[in-house]
Amino acid sequence: MNVTPSPPSSGLHTVRMFVLLSLLLLGSSNAHAALDPRARLQAALSTGQPNIVLILADDLGYGDLGSYGQARIRTPNLDALAREGTRFTQFYAGSTVCAPSRAVLMTGRHTGHNRVRGNEQNPLLPEDLTLAKLLAKGGYQTAMLGKWGLGLLGTTGDPARQGFQEWRGYLDQVHAHDYYPAQLYRNGEVWPLEQNAEGRKGLYVQDLMIQMTTNYIRTAQFRPFFLYLPWTLPHANNERGAATGNGMEIPSDAPYSKEAWPAPERNKAAMITRLDTDVGKVLAALKAYKLETNTIVIFTSDNGPHSEGGVKAAFHKSSGPLRGIKRDLYEGGIRVPFIVRWPGKVPAGRVSDEVGTFWDLLPTLAECARLPQPSGIDGLSLYREWVGLAQTNRHDHLYWEFHEGGSKQAARKGEWKGLRTEVGKPLELYNLKSDPGETNNLAAHYPEWVVAFEKILRSARNDEAHWPLTPKKEKP
Repeated sequence: MNVTPSPPSSGLHTVRMFVLLSLLLLGSSNAHAALDPRARLQAALSTGQPNIVLILADDLGYGDLGSYGQARIRTPNLDALAREGTRFTQFYAGSTVCAPSRAVLMTGRHTGHNRVRGNEQNPLLPEDLTLAKLLAKGGYQTAMLGKWGLGLLGTTGDPARQGFQEWRGYLDQVHAHDYYPAQLYRNGEVWPLEQNAEGRKGLYVQDLMIQMTTNYIRTAQFRPFFLYLPWTLPHANNERGAATGNGMEIPSDAPYSKEAWPAPERNKAAMITRLDTDVGKVLAALKAYKLETNTIVIFTSDNGPHSEGGVKAAFHKSSGPLRGIKRDLYEGGIRVPFIVRWPGKVPAGRVSDEVGTFWDLLPTLAECARLPQPSGIDGLSLYREWVGLAQTNRHDHLYWEFHEGGSKQAARKGEWKGLRTEVGKPLELYNLKSDPGETNNLAAHYPEWVVAFEKILRSARNDEAHWPLTPKKEKP
């Protein structure tokens, strides 16, 4: 694979110097590190701590990758990653939309106990333990390049106050809809992108993200690093979509230009393939700098696929065999692709049916990094499952709640799933082993399970003044 950045989008060649200067700025704090890959590898191995690269796609569905059954959209690099590592078939996001899902990932606390349970601006607090804080305290260099969504500049949720020593990107999820923004943020400062000022489209932000990412890997310090890559592909620009009918922003719809699909669907496919190409560049950089054998690479998505920006999730079968999409608590809204590669540790070519969640990532990565297990969280370490041993601890149940347009709740216990789509409505009950598509509501046949799930839905959450369980409001 080639680590050279892909050809620039239209107009990008006129700002190449700006991009290069930006990359130098990113590496300036660690440019003194020796670039001899053998020395860097030896230093990392001596700590016994692996590097961690966590790639988080935005609104990528369970069925959007070839390794998960996608037949039309090309994802060769992610399919190779699945062959080189372990692919999980029953892994769950923290929520069905962006901010709460990312909050769960960072804090290890599910939405029944998290203060971020929706897309409103509720920043993380100083007392919150985050994955970045834990790893930074444990000796890691921490960096984030992409979309944050857990606190604006100067708030307690500012990435710098939540454990990231370096960060670049979007702070607000609505700002992140724009792939050609006039500004980003960089280590606590506004970062103007002059080539995109006054509506110009000179710089596609994902091109900047991948160049900064490979530069970061190239200039990694002697201590292990945690590189969090919450990229925005393939999220829609909802504002542009409302105005034009096509909010799937990308410089070119290649390699799907000749497909007889609606333009937004060609663009969506191109966005996913572009995401796959950039994952390939990350893997190539790790290999080029002799870091791949001591680096955990994780790929997942923050929630299910959207039907926004002019696309329909059903067009490319983005939910795969699952029911529901983004904003649903059916499986299609919360079950996501999850792939882990760690050469020599995580078995290659393995498919795992073990149930896992975003709130398990914090304790699992703590164990991978040889750090003490955190307390006061909902997650459990999946380290044994990751490395191919028998998992000895499991959740009694999993829980989600969501409050957009009224409150929804869902829980999973073993092979059973109970959910309520609206306050006051009867509970729905499904057996996910026999019916993963949630087509057959068994509530009338198993009243004992209905009673059990009613108890879970009451007890699995704490009262949070900002997130009461409210009925859906009727439209006037």
